[in-house]
Amino acid sequence: MLVVTLVLAAIGFGLLVIALMTGSIAWAWGCIAVCVAGGVILLASSLTSRDPATPGKPSRRRASPSARPTRGDEQHDSRE
Repeated sequence: MLVVTLVLAAIGFGLLVIALMTGSIAWAWGCIAVCVAGGVILLASSLTSRDPATPGKPSRRRASPSARPTRGDEQHDSRE
């Protein structure tokens, strides 16, 4: 989907250049339409790619190395 939005952005830029060179409002509206379509596709792609963590399903993220206990993090027995 990202490739599609990049292609639409390139097409929109081309239409903008043509609109500025010719002074035609039709090319400018075409640029706006293409860019809005690309924005909608990008937004839909980003919203559907999110993977919310459900209570029964483990998360895909791994613990970072700093989250691992080190020698100084050990629990000491206070009865010593």
